Amino acid sequence: MFSIIKPFIFNFDPETAHDLAINALKFNYLPKKMFDVEDEDMLSIDLLGKHFPNPIGLAAGFDKSAEVYNSLLKLGFGFVEVGTVTPLKQLGAPKPRIFRLEEDGALINRLGFNNDGIEVIKNRISEKKNIGIVGVNIGPNKNTKNQKADFCLGLKSFLSIADYITINISSPNTKGLRDFHDHKKLNELLISLNKIKNEKKIKVPLLLKISPDIRDEDISQISSVALKNDISAIILTNTTNINRGKLISKFSTEEGGLSGIPLQDISTELIKKFYKELNSNIPIIGVGGIDSGKSAYDKICAGASLLQLYTGFIYKGPTVAKDIKKDLIQILKTEGIKNIKDAIGSRI
Repeated sequence: MFSIIKPFIFNFDPETAHDLAINALKFNYLPKKMFDVEDEDMLSIDLLGKHFPNPIGLAAGFDKSAEVYNSLLKLGFGFVEVGTVTPLKQLGAPKPRIFRLEEDGALINRLGFNNDGIEVIKNRISEKKNIGIVGVNIGPNKNTKNQKADFCLGLKSFLSIADYITINISSPNTKGLRDFHDHKKLNELLISLNKIKNEKKIKVPLLLKISPDIRDEDISQISSVALKNDISAIILTNTTNINRGKLISKFSTEEGGLSGIPLQDISTELIKKFYKELNSNIPIIGVGGIDSGKSAYDKICAGASLLQLYTGFIYKGPTVAKDIKKDLIQILKTEGIKNIKDAIGSRI
């Protein structure tokens, strides 16, 4: 069905198409059984103190204001991450700010953390009963005078209602945000966040989302800080604002974060490096160019325990999680592997 309506949808600019998708998902009309697959228990995994029915998650950036995460879970995703959520409502960057690079299987966005703000989103999540695992991605407002304080407020706000909280230090579209990759600044931030957790006596998992544009020498320092500060998982990676050399689309020079197929190998290589450095002490969530069972399996074999996608969802449509699950199960059967967890890091 999606292949039939895709040309019609892609006639709209990307943000209009996204808004139409959010409004359609609010009707919540598709039965969950449509997206179940046979032998899905082969994909189940226990992590972060949770049971994930499968490792295929939807990354932050699609359901920015936590409007449709239950409908998304019904599409077969093992978990959904909402946000990025900032303390105050934020309109984001001027439009146009999302670009389809169809020839490259990619997107470029410079949305700028547009969302409804903590209070609205907190109430929205509190009023709904989650039908699956829902994480909240937090970040600072564009014009804040204290980015660390914004992160602390985000953590306090979602401590008791999120299944996990992601500290987003990696968007290329918020000035100064990636400065938190500096090990001293990152350590100060994580100490402050853990102090809040300890005071509240709530053991919500803290995840750290990393840029793909870091240097190799940053890997050991970031890993060391993450280990020292009880980070529960590292998400690799966010979008890149470099790596444009091989793009052929007319939108290739647009400013913003590049996602999709061009990020596939970059993020997979970074997963391998972090996996070796972390030595299985912190699990990895792999992101970047996942749109098939093979691309998903490659990231798992590189060291990812869970996966997230976004651009693949835009290009492949609402059955993408189901299709990836079916492909993964077939790959596992062919390889003689009983459960997906046995493939993690198998090519390192």
